[in-house]
Amino acid sequence: MAFNPLEHRGIPLDDQLRNWSQLDVAPVDPDKSDPYTRCRIITMNGIEVEAAMFSHHFNRICPDIDVKRQLARVRYIEQQQQKTVNWLLPGQASVLETTIAYEQVAVDLTGWVARMEPDPYLKQAYEFGVLEDFDHLYRYANLYEMIEHRKAEKIIDGLTEVTPGRPTYLHHRDPFDNVREPYDRESTAPISKLHALTIMSAEQQTMNFYMNVGPMYMEPIARQLYQEIGLVEEEHVTHYESLVDPGETWWERLVNHEYNECYLYYSFMQTESDPRVKGIWELHLNMELEHLRLACDLMRRHDGRDPESVLAPALPEPVTFEPNKQLVRDLLATQIDFTTLGTGYVQEAHERFEKMQDAINAERPPSERVIDEHRDKFGDEYRLETEGPNPVRSLRDKPKESKQ
Repeated sequence: MAFNPLEHRGIPLDDQLRNWSQLDVAPVDPDKSDPYTRCRIITMNGIEVEAAMFSHHFNRICPDIDVKRQLARVRYIEQQQQKTVNWLLPGQASVLETTIAYEQVAVDLTGWVARMEPDPYLKQAYEFGVLEDFDHLYRYANLYEMIEHRKAEKIIDGLTEVTPGRPTYLHHRDPFDNVREPYDRESTAPISKLHALTIMSAEQQTMNFYMNVGPMYMEPIARQLYQEIGLVEEEHVTHYESLVDPGETWWERLVNHEYNECYLYYSFMQTESDPRVKGIWELHLNMELEHLRLACDLMRRHDGRDPESVLAPALPEPVTFEPNKQLVRDLLATQIDFTTLGTGYVQEAHERFEKMQDAINAERPPSERVIDEHRDKFGDEYRLETEGPNPVRSLRDKPKESKQ
């Protein structure tokens, strides 16, 4: 029988506070753990960061001091959860190794959502984005070999391929064209709301991560590549957050956030291969069940509506990290030359896009120079193809030559 989080009581909020020794979790082993365990950790860190930031934004506009106090109590526990989850990442992993794992999350989480999304317009949004994350993985993998003399295959274990996607320099679009049409909160499927919130949260965490770790490198090409891809992540967050209906009330958004956390912790509890990490997912699920109950009570009291009117009656099929190689290959063959125009997509460059390209790519961009430097150093670029030749080896691999 499908799991309905609205029918289960979790751990009472008063019993959820953990002490320092309980929060001091041992990290996973970067050499022995399943790459998808690391992907689940990165995903849930992004989800918990979004939960905390949403609660802070709600707190800033909420005039009811009792509500603010309840938000603060739950938010403190959410922050403990975030610390537990993020501290599972191994300290001996370099920033670039973690970056490559972030991009594996972006490819295989967004790829899974694209395959499962029932709404054609939303599905197209995820298909569009995944080809850009795929190219980011390729650029960072080449940087990793250049400055750390290691290959990305040890991190991603062949589960995700490393080849060019839509070239990163083509991701820079006029901000006007990064805004999508939102779903209709009254008619869209509940799973579509969860998908949008999940991918928005994951991309937001990637954006935050890059803009904080990028300047920590000494190598100029590394600093420059993080800067360029960090700006693309800004575009991606705009792209995905605009899919959410702005007509949702704050109470509705609160229960959607808590329901989505239940969904993801339940999903990862079902699919986790590491027993110790699985225990953390189970513990956090039982905490989130109580957070959801409290949010539902607030919605009934302040919004005058039943949460059941906006939430799924039971959790959908679990979110699953698995290879999406065929999906990516199909998209490479059919959508690699897409860009955006207004809230839609086109296959030909248009005036606004070309103007943006001319301005920002007046000099050869870091995403292209990192491949140039890798070829100069090793004779070729780094790729990881696991199942025969790629249907699209490259498209417009090099941007227009510098005008200077």
